[in-house]
Amino acid sequence: MWNGKRYHSLDYDLKEKFGEKLYKLSLDGGMTCPNRDGTISTGGCIFCSGEGSGDFAVKKGSDIHQQIEQAKLLITDKFQGNRFIAYFQSFTNTYAPTEYLRELFGNVIQRDDIAVLDIATRPDCLEHDKLRLIEELAVVIPVWIELGLQTSDDNTAQRVNRGYPTNVYAKAVKELHDTGANVITHMIIGLPQESKEQMLNTANYISCCGSDGIKLQLLHILKGTMLAQMFERNEFEALTEEEYISIVCDIISILPENMVIHRLTGDGNKQKLIAPKWSGNKKRVLNLINHELKVRNIIQGCSLK
Repeated sequence: MWNGKRYHSLDYDLKEKFGEKLYKLSLDGGMTCPNRDGTISTGGCIFCSGEGSGDFAVKKGSDIHQQIEQAKLLITDKFQGNRFIAYFQSFTNTYAPTEYLRELFGNVIQRDDIAVLDIATRPDCLEHDKLRLIEELAVVIPVWIELGLQTSDDNTAQRVNRGYPTNVYAKAVKELHDTGANVITHMIIGLPQESKEQMLNTANYISCCGSDGIKLQLLHILKGTMLAQMFERNEFEALTEEEYISIVCDIISILPENMVIHRLTGDGNKQKLIAPKWSGNKKRVLNLINHELKVRNIIQGCSLK
């Protein structure tokens, strides 16, 4: 057990490593994505919103120090601590010239109030010079690199227009570990036409590749996305609450004990959310997952034993 929880939560891990809870400041580095600007595609992944998964990030328009202070003001009712995780969330945050990234991230890691630099990106946007930069940054401050894998099934990846083959992810994890960075992998549960078996295969693949952490995300169908158009044409069905909870519990049972679970579900922008509507009550979903873990006597990694 991890402080009474049946899984290795981020909250537990932060308190073990930093001695306190840290809160994420969602920031915008002003970048786009090769899956949007025509390098790979112009449509992006079919589930991605216009903000590139950065719906809750402070928007670009001020310098990074101003952004950080603005982001702090947004969470004063939730968190009273003095140290934070600088989370570059919107789009692909290594998709820019290396010197631009060095100045951007370099300014952040010198701040006394930033304990972790957290960079969300794609595994196909980690060229040699970007990896060397990450290595430089990781000497100064803990660096987390979040990779949007979503699925290990290449057929599904083509269906959702991910834009790179799965073996690119495995290579990126190894290279990032060589830099000293911590790797967190995003996985979406409920992608169109994916079976439960395929979802469990993805979780197992992430474990086998050695990811340090995982973010489990329910597929949100948001207005203005290609996914929304498919849903309106009845090309797939959204998961029910019961299905999602069951799959999450099965995944937890096959994840290694040392893998940090950063998220069990996610917040969708309620103004854009088409389905599943039940996902709007995140607290209820988390309570139901914890209840199901207890009823089924599941502890993270128990199926591995």
